[in-house]
Amino acid sequence: MPTGFPAGAPRLGERRGAAAAGTRPSEHHARAGLRTGTPCPTSRGDPLSSAAAPVHRSTTPPSGRSLLALLGFGAAVLAAAVIGGLASGGSQQVYSSLELPAFAPPGWLFGPAWALFYALIALAGWLVWRRAGFDSALWVWTAQLVLNAAWTPLFFAAGIYWLAFAEIALLWVVLLVCIGMFWRRSRPASLLMLPYLAWVTFAAALNLAIAVLN
Repeated sequence: MPTGFPAGAPRLGERRGAAAAGTRPSEHHARAGLRTGTPCPTSRGDPLSSAAAPVHRSTTPPSGRSLLALLGFGAAVLAAAVIGGLASGGSQQVYSSLELPAFAPPGWLFGPAWALFYALIALAGWLVWRRAGFDSALWVWTAQLVLNAAWTPLFFAAGIYWLAFAEIALLWVVLLVCIGMFWRRSRPASLLMLPYLAWVTFAAALNLAIAVLN
């Protein structure tokens, strides 16, 4: 009895079975993933997989907060400078009355030099804060600032030159540690502290010479 199909041609049911049997594994997993809501690991360009990718956010503080922090670091350095200045009234007269070594600079040079160094100290602290927050490096930065403020009254107000030398030697060590810690957080901040380290080294040598001569 004729069926309307050529001899040997697969019938409709057979074609469906063959298509089902020939379904690729990736298509099968993709369909299963759509039914269960689970992303298919074998599918390429799956939007569900791309949605799970990590989102990288910037750690830079907002500009307003960053500006306030810069002002805060400037205020801290200014406070140290004012405390040291108030405790060393008449420092110009004291300095000019001392027996000084040949390499001693004129007294008027200290004011402009310290103004520059204090600006660099504040900027370096701020750069580290922007990169790492207020962590252990900035506690060391604070310690060197306190030692900086304490040296002036010891030298000029009290006139205890040997104790002032011991204090500035401790400042030099703490400052060196601070620069090393800054280097691991912000290299520009570490480099900004190098002129200050050079000045403290010179000031320590001058302090030692004055202690010996006086």
